[in-house]
Amino acid sequence: MGAVRVLVVEDFEILARTLGTGLRREGLAVDVVLNGNTALERLAVTDYDVVVLDRDVPGVHGDEVCRRIAASYPACRVLMLTAAGTVRDRIDGLDLGADDYLPKPFDFAELVARVRALGRRPGAGVPPLLSAGDLSLDPSRRVAARDGRRLDLSPKEFAVLEYLLAASGRVVSAEELLEHVWDEAADPFTTAVKTTIKRLRTKLGEPSVVHTVRGGGYRVGEP
Repeated sequence: MGAVRVLVVEDFEILARTLGTGLRREGLAVDVVLNGNTALERLAVTDYDVVVLDRDVPGVHGDEVCRRIAASYPACRVLMLTAAGTVRDRIDGLDLGADDYLPKPFDFAELVARVRALGRRPGAGVPPLLSAGDLSLDPSRRVAARDGRRLDLSPKEFAVLEYLLAASGRVVSAEELLEHVWDEAADPFTTAVKTTIKRLRTKLGEPSVVHTVRGGGYRVGEP
């Protein structure tokens, strides 16, 4: 899987919405919930790569949410947030099954870096370098190039290309791209995928490397 799907679980609504908006601008597909009950409902129906989890959310407590993720969704990584930042608190959070721990207040750039790092761990299935012919993409450095020419891609264009390259030639439907590269707010009837693919093809140049499969979707590789 190329793109990273993130669930933000944070009861302070202003912070939750801010995190969601900021992470989307970084090219991530993000859903936002305000309590532990809704978080567990979303986890039951959506495959998330990373959960950004406030430890003190209402409803099902963050500690219990973390335990259930560790027990039932082993491929999902948890970045736990808390206002308490002592060493004991960090140890407790990691013992619950969290993969990383970030005390509040935090720098947003650090949060993004930690989410990306968790999304690249082996359980998330993202190889360190993706390529097809003269096209290459480095997920960790956020760099894509073709024939040695660095590509100036928007976050969403980068995420789509990353997902298609990670599919290794498999045909990826527009619905799958919407599910993994966009988020729950995306209209299933939107032309966002088609529009993004069109812009991506223009930036990649000729010969075309992103192909449309009639009735199927898109794939990267030879015609």
